Amino acid sequence: MGDSFHDQLLEDSRFLRADRRLDTELVDKLILQLNRIYPQILTDKEATKFRDLDVPTCVRLAELLAHLQGKGEEACREFYRALHLHVEEVYFSLPTRLRLRDSIDPFTTAASPTQQRYVLNDRGHMFFLSCFSVAVGVALLHYYGEAKVTRGSRALGMAALGLGRRAREVLIWYTEDPIRK
Repeated sequence: MGDSFHDQLLEDSRFLRADRRLDTELVDKLILQLNRIYPQILTDKEATKFRDLDVPTCVRLAELLAHLQGKGEEACREFYRALHLHVEEVYFSLPTRLRLRDSIDPFTTAASPTQQRYVLNDRGHMFFLSCFSVAVGVALLHYYGEAKVTRGSRALGMAALGLGRRAREVLIWYTEDPIRK
């Protein structure tokens, strides 16, 4: 918990290099922030080197992180400040930030924010598709159930082609029901 920013950046470097959210534009924003606000951390010559578009973004980011670690504690702290300012979602998903957040309140057993956000999606896509098929079937039954024209039953039979086996059987049974005719 008492890690220095330098130690935290050492730990977070692997995550930052692998994170696809840090694209060319965001890396350039971070470099410009460090260069303009803190020219003692990143000089114009260094900023130009790290903004070279001929070098892949992942390589430029790795070199920038190594450079900042070599500059010391102040440079690492200002990098975290720039990251928090420009890419907040990446900042809060850093391993050191997650560990810090978890260590502040160790008695909470709440699920992580990503689990909480997708709690409705825990049954998978097939469950969604089956529910959607049932809803479409019920809507078709309701819509064509009130139709007085015999062509409505033919449309229901055609609609049954794209549904599951049980839903298809119900729709076909409904269209062939002698009580309706």
